[in-house]
Amino acid sequence: MKKIKIKAGNVEVKGELKETSLAEKIFSSLPFSSKANIWGDEIYFEIPVDEKVKNGVKEVEKGDIAYWPDGKCMCLFFGPTPISHSGKIIPASEVEVLGKITEGIENLKEVSAGEEIVVEKE
Repeated sequence: MKKIKIKAGNVEVKGELKETSLAEKIFSSLPFSSKANIWGDEIYFEIPVDEKVKNGVKEVEKGDIAYWPDGKCMCLFFGPTPISHSGKIIPASEVEVLGKITEGIENLKEVSAGEEIVVEKE
């Protein structure tokens, strides 16, 4: 597993990326910074990777780190989005799950829209 650290203001979370070609491409482009966008209990931000997804899903789990090709964004899911229903977490459109948040997920609610977010190798 490829370990990463995501920082926004005083918030720091850790995660692990899977062994997939997309996760590898994103991991090798680290570090990068972006501006946080908030959509329900999801933080998403543009990253310097533009790829099509191979294993797209329309539903994710709490703690998933995903790539959203429509916005060239990394997404951190920590609860329901505005279109979630029946306890399921639904992204805006298809995403590819890259990995999992392993530490600090409870702090993601403190991140504000527009805040600088930095992703780096741990």
